[in-house]
Amino acid sequence: MTALLFFLGVGLLALGGDLVVRGASGFALAAGLSRLVVGLTVVGAGTSAPELAVCIQAALDGRGGIAIGNVVGSNIANILLILGAAAVVRPFSVPRAAVRRDLPIAIGATLLLITLAMDGALTRRDGAILVLALVAELAYTVNAERREVLANPTITFIRNRRETLTQVGVAVAGLGLLVLGARWVVIGAVAGARALGWSELVIGLTVVAVGTSLPELVASSASALRGQGGLAVGNVFGSNIFNFLGVLGVTLLASPSPLPVERSTVLVDLPIALAAAVLCIPILVREYRIGRFEGSMLLCGFVAYTLLTLGAFK
Repeated sequence: MTALLFFLGVGLLALGGDLVVRGASGFALAAGLSRLVVGLTVVGAGTSAPELAVCIQAALDGRGGIAIGNVVGSNIANILLILGAAAVVRPFSVPRAAVRRDLPIAIGATLLLITLAMDGALTRRDGAILVLALVAELAYTVNAERREVLANPTITFIRNRRETLTQVGVAVAGLGLLVLGARWVVIGAVAGARALGWSELVIGLTVVAVGTSLPELVASSASALRGQGGLAVGNVFGSNIFNFLGVLGVTLLASPSPLPVERSTVLVDLPIALAAAVLCIPILVREYRIGRFEGSMLLCGFVAYTLLTLGAFK
């Protein structure tokens, strides 16, 4: 029964995340934002909504392992699984701005979290630091894109102001599904961890992380099929930035107590998340393109990490 509840919750997260992305990105595009900025901000935040819902619910329930594992595992899955799968579906070009500007920010967010987690706990003060870093990143990204638009008047936008209210309604409906789905996922994950003899951290790093990453998988694969490489890459990097700075930051602010960070997370999982982001540099800089071979290598890396996690912490 608990397994059914978990999978139903994942389904609601996937559906709710998709509705949030559709509504929010439609609203932002109607407002005149470019696809790259939409991917980095609106879609990145929208596809991180399942992680936020699950993490806050887990923190309120005193399940810190699920909250930390979900965020870290989702970021690893975003690059190795999501970006890899999108490239296998259809190779795509990568905007230079995504590599030169946004990838370093994603790496910096990972380094910041590693620094804050080294003392073995994440507090509300750490959450405030993460949220302030997110605000600064958003301001920098929007201003940088605005300068690029002014320097290149040929950049075009999608405008559809008539559907603005509809898109807002779709996003609100998606948020409602996310709240319910998050509750079911946490209940099912805790029961599953007890039944399998796994720690809550392992459940968060693997099963819950992949489940909450379904919106990123859908959004990036669909973008790759449409030949919208900027949206696909922006979705992955934007989601990673939002996960570490926004999702974890807000979760820490909402948590009634500090979240403990296991030593294995600091020594293994977070460095792997950092290595996955750094690995994107040689892959993307070479030709500003990611092909099926590179995508396959990323997928193999995700399989290896999952096997390592399950084997090492049973």
